[in-house]
Amino acid sequence: MDNLNKNKFDALTGMRAIAAIMVFVYHNRKYWRHDLPFVVMRFISEWHIGVTVFFVLSGFLLAYRYEESPLDSKKSYLKYILLRIARIFPLYWILLSAYFLDVKYSKDVNTYFLQYSLFYSLFDKYSISGIVQAWSLTVEFFFYLFSPFLFLLLKKNWKYCVSFLLGLFLFSWGIGYGLHWYNGNPEGFLYPLKFMVGNTFFGRSLEFFFGMLLAYMMKQEKGIQFLKGLKKPTLLGGISMIALIITIAFFAKHSFSHGVERWEGRVIHEFFLPVAIAVFFWGLMSEKTFVSKILSTKIFVLLGNASFVFYLIHLSYFNMKLKSYIYLPDRNFVLLWICSIIIYLCIEKPLYKLCRNLIAKIR
Repeated sequence: MDNLNKNKFDALTGMRAIAAIMVFVYHNRKYWRHDLPFVVMRFISEWHIGVTVFFVLSGFLLAYRYEESPLDSKKSYLKYILLRIARIFPLYWILLSAYFLDVKYSKDVNTYFLQYSLFYSLFDKYSISGIVQAWSLTVEFFFYLFSPFLFLLLKKNWKYCVSFLLGLFLFSWGIGYGLHWYNGNPEGFLYPLKFMVGNTFFGRSLEFFFGMLLAYMMKQEKGIQFLKGLKKPTLLGGISMIALIITIAFFAKHSFSHGVERWEGRVIHEFFLPVAIAVFFWGLMSEKTFVSKILSTKIFVLLGNASFVFYLIHLSYFNMKLKSYIYLPDRNFVLLWICSIIIYLCIEKPLYKLCRNLIAKIR
């Protein structure tokens, strides 16, 4: 375990870059739909699972780092939440403000509170407005709110944790359908079920759970023995991920749709894929393989650190604005990474450091 702490999970940081690249390819797949074979298009149409990789990783890292310590006192929980806010909101607010100030792009958008609070992605009607891909930040933040309590439940018994998540799912489902029954729920708050399952924490909480479960197992003697008993976990997890993505793609109606739109694909996505990702993560941390060495290189660690910026700018306002000035054959892939690294080093990193220093002064 000391060795795991020493390398600071560099390979996992590098994996963030791979996840971001997968999402980029997924969002740009329409440009290659006539050039790539049907089988390949069907496969990359499921590369939205890059977001699942982020969710499993968040579940693991927060559980491994914090456990239930934020629950030690009200002040510790407050500092924990403020740190989480500082992690995702400042850069998002900067990009969102630029979007709103540029009325050429935002003239028809007036949901300011919903956008700035990230509550917009709880409504089906507004889910593709503003910085569209920021819906996942809402999912992340709900996990941040619940994670210390979830890990406490997990340590008592994994069944308590799963039962709590199931209760949250049923509760949110009930709210959405209750409002639909009452007034038609015209804005689609937690409705319909397909939207709630795919776009909210309540529908995707198991992705975080399996990451948390990996962290829990790594801190328990029986758990670490089980993990060490897995032979070649990097290979096992990697092959399992590819096989599951192909299986999910099998349920897609055509090359440009998603297998998760069918309940069979969604079940595989929520119950099996996160397990494969967690096994792959364990392999990256416990084995010295070609894959872990590549992902641990300085360039991949830098790209991984800049992946949050890349995720926020590769689509929606920043990308559209950039395209209006320059549009390269690679869909600005390299240019977007260069912008991401600059923004990370000059804005995101120092801004987060400033916030951390201010939060640390809370007594």
